[in-house]
Amino acid sequence: MRILTVGDIVGLEGLKKLETSLPQLKKDECIDFCIVNGENVADGMGINEKCYRAILNSGADVVTLGNHTWAKKEVFNFIDDEKIVRPANYSNNNPGKGFGIYEANNKKIAVINLIGRVGMNVLSDNPFTKAAEIIENIKDKVDYIVIDFHAEATAEKIALGYYLDGKANIVFGTHTHVQTSDEVILDEGTGFITDIGMTGPIKSVIGMDIGASLKRFETSIPERYKVADDKAKLNSCIFEINDELKRVVNIKRVNL
Repeated sequence: MRILTVGDIVGLEGLKKLETSLPQLKKDECIDFCIVNGENVADGMGINEKCYRAILNSGADVVTLGNHTWAKKEVFNFIDDEKIVRPANYSNNNPGKGFGIYEANNKKIAVINLIGRVGMNVLSDNPFTKAAEIIENIKDKVDYIVIDFHAEATAEKIALGYYLDGKANIVFGTHTHVQTSDEVILDEGTGFITDIGMTGPIKSVIGMDIGASLKRFETSIPERYKVADDKAKLNSCIFEINDELKRVVNIKRVNL
């Protein structure tokens, strides 16, 4: 089983890059299942239905979200769709679901979305205990478990990887928009990487306009972020799972 995870789509240029690159990437790499984080796709903050459908039409099997899940009111019109998941450790009273179960190559794949608590400025339950709770409930119903951990702190992401080693097949980080070079297969066979990066403007500050970003840091005066207007790159990571051993046997970072 070859699973492709694509980093946070940032704005229109990021979406265009996904649309032009994903079909060929999936073909070249013989991808069986594809997960795309789309929480920054609509003007750099949130997701709308048009962008959501475009991500699916590009070849994504499921779209994960994060701290900007509720940024666009339109999200409430499609948040219950089976191919979109929001952080599972948001309140249970929120619409949408925190995980989904999908099929590929006669295998059942659970995709769980979680959000971190360190430096994230969001109200959420403990991602560690929430992950353990969900996995305990579904482990006998699925073949593979994949987790998108949308978090700021590298330590929190790395800790979750060790916490879930042998319990989840893949744990990958999103949110910081910078691809890390620490991909590793942990002792019990879980594939982990701290952050898979972003799909968005190259000449930017994590996808945002450089001028606006510099003004915020230089003056500490709030400046409205806007998506940078530049050609985009695509960051992603491919995890190969041995179907007999149910262990990750190879991890490949991709930067197009």
